[in-house]
Amino acid sequence: MKKIFIALFGVLSVVSVANAQKKKTSGAIQFENTIDPAAMASANGIQLTDQMKARMPSSSKTNFELLFTATNASYMPVEETEDSNGAGGGGGGMGRMMMRFGGGGGNREYYYTFADKGLTEVFDLNDTTYYMPSKLTLSTSGPISSFRMGGGNRNDTTTAKPAPAPKIEVVKTDSTKQILGFTCHQAIVRSTRAIKILDMDKNVVEETKIWYTNDLGFDFSPNPNMWTEGAVLAIEGRGNSSIAKSIEYRNVSAKDVTAPKKAKLITAEEYKTKMENMMKRFRQNRPGGGAGQVRVFGGGGN
Repeated sequence: MKKIFIALFGVLSVVSVANAQKKKTSGAIQFENTIDPAAMASANGIQLTDQMKARMPSSSKTNFELLFTATNASYMPVEETEDSNGAGGGGGGMGRMMMRFGGGGGNREYYYTFADKGLTEVFDLNDTTYYMPSKLTLSTSGPISSFRMGGGNRNDTTTAKPAPAPKIEVVKTDSTKQILGFTCHQAIVRSTRAIKILDMDKNVVEETKIWYTNDLGFDFSPNPNMWTEGAVLAIEGRGNSSIAKSIEYRNVSAKDVTAPKKAKLITAEEYKTKMENMMKRFRQNRPGGGAGQVRVFGGGGN
């Protein structure tokens, strides 16, 4: 009898461990994104008076959720809603409602395939839902809070002023910190950008800290254009940050981490052309036809 009990206990232990391991291959991670426009301007060398700061929007926070399985993930802005289906098949009782807006790209859904570090961006543009395939990467356009100030001929309403590519340097440090119980390593992305402010040339140096872990077993970043390796649980720039706040291991439906099929394919080049045409029409329709100062936030993602 004792031998039978020991054998049964051993079987149950193996099953328990197997279920625990299986459970940890899927779940949800909640992120908080914070944006401070005044700090972002200051980081780019733009001097703001107190009056200018008072007219700028205050800092804002947005919640995002990463759903992941052993092979795929999705990431999108959310707000808490009651979910009678148990939030994708596992406890919690709170679901997510994707917040998509029209216009120039709006908020986006991101879908990841771990095997090839693939990424699919899904967004609305001019009443059409598009999907755009790409890869996790480190963008050469600079860290998340970079933007360009216009200059040159204010009456030129037909030609966008391309900003020269910044010099990008990645420094992996020995610094570590714990985020959600995972040991995260630090990589600093240093961008040196030549910009023109009030017809004066200036070099702006900006640093963005990336905190990543290899313990989750997959590659991910809340900003797909700011990735070096592993699963990024925090990105810290001046005036802009994305930080993981909580994790819950639970069942996740495959459909929740798979890009929708009812969307139209658009390539990166086609998207770039559409946006350039939209900006051209915007400049032409402005009072007086003047281009003035144009602000473009770089880095993609959030």
